[in-house]
Amino acid sequence: MSRIGNNPITVPDGVTVEVKDAVVTVKGKLGELSQDFSEVDVKVEDGSVVVERPSDSKEHKAKHGLYRALVGNMIKGVSQGWTKQLELVGVGYRASNQGQKLDLALGFSHNIVMDIAPEVQIETISEKGKNPIVKLTSHDKQLVGQVAAKIRGFRKPEPYKGKGIKFVGEQLRRKAGKSA
Repeated sequence: MSRIGNNPITVPDGVTVEVKDAVVTVKGKLGELSQDFSEVDVKVEDGSVVVERPSDSKEHKAKHGLYRALVGNMIKGVSQGWTKQLELVGVGYRASNQGQKLDLALGFSHNIVMDIAPEVQIETISEKGKNPIVKLTSHDKQLVGQVAAKIRGFRKPEPYKGKGIKFVGEQLRRKAGKSA
């Protein structure tokens, strides 16, 4: 039995869930998300969403937990939102934003300017004596993770000094370097 798929999803106040033609649409105070599904049944019953599978075949088992997690993430996203924070570790690494344009100085000969999707709110925090932090917030978990991974990909943390862009709270594997 799927431990994730069998759990019902409670729908908080202010969130509406509609199932129509194999598409789940979730509306809340932060926005609207939709997800199409197949090979499972999604039912909305008195304040909760239940995902059921028709049989115990391998494909049905795999998609049972998947779609339950996707719908759960959508409901949490439109009610509370998702946040990712990236920390820039390195001398001279800076981040600033003008509206939806993120400007990163990462030690290259030129700054990296990136346009951020309008669904994602961006905030840069620069305090004296601390590493700059880029904060991404949106109702779409997948989009926030994708934008954060793209930003992190510009300069991944290296294992010797730890310089680069890392997620806040991420544990890095450090290596010892050469010893003479």
